[in-house]
Amino acid sequence: MKFLIGLIASFAVWPIAASAVTCNEDAYQGDRYTVCKVDATTEDIRLFLRDDSGNIYGHFDAIAQALPETQTLSFAMNGGMYHPDRRPVGYYVENGNQSQELFPNAGPGNFGLVPNGVFCIRAGRADVIESKRFQKAATACEYATQSGPMLVIDGALHPKFLENSTSKFIRNGVGTSEDGTKVVFVKSENSVTFHTFASFFRDALGLPQALFLDGKISRLYAPSIGRDDPGFWMGPIIGVVE
Repeated sequence: MKFLIGLIASFAVWPIAASAVTCNEDAYQGDRYTVCKVDATTEDIRLFLRDDSGNIYGHFDAIAQALPETQTLSFAMNGGMYHPDRRPVGYYVENGNQSQELFPNAGPGNFGLVPNGVFCIRAGRADVIESKRFQKAATACEYATQSGPMLVIDGALHPKFLENSTSKFIRNGVGTSEDGTKVVFVKSENSVTFHTFASFFRDALGLPQALFLDGKISRLYAPSIGRDDPGFWMGPIIGVVE
């Protein structure tokens, strides 16, 4: 009986679904979130910036239409900060090819609010890794995008987040489990502070590592729940392909 109860509880957290991505609405301390969970051991998580002709995708539909007929885009989210010409601000690797350098040091804006981090996708796993740790380990990624600030670092909130902050925006981010098998993408559905957003990853989702992706341009593509958010042109986009 104890085994059966534990098995049911496990399914409640990581449900088996027909889609490669399981999305649901959640609430925490009065704020609303959309949470999408991916098993990195079985699913095809990629980054998208330019098509075969070198043109910026910019929107989810452009990626979906560019995929072969045998593949579908089952999930996507804006995947990090970018310059006006859509080039990633920080480290970027797509299909093993690096196009931007790592910037682990302090600088302007949210990206430079160190520690920042890298979302690194490898065979059978995906990890959020603090940038200086990533640099020291010389980690090789098939796909990678750098953003900042880190939200959760080894189970601790970013040291510069203020609990009484009044700076609130729609925000999106990604968190990973310790073993790199579980990836959780989150978009807030109302404006939240960094402290509140990071607390959701750590305290509600139980994730030891989490990274802020962006704020004002946060967008989500999740056909399983009828989401295809309109909005600004994007730079890097994280997607799951079936």
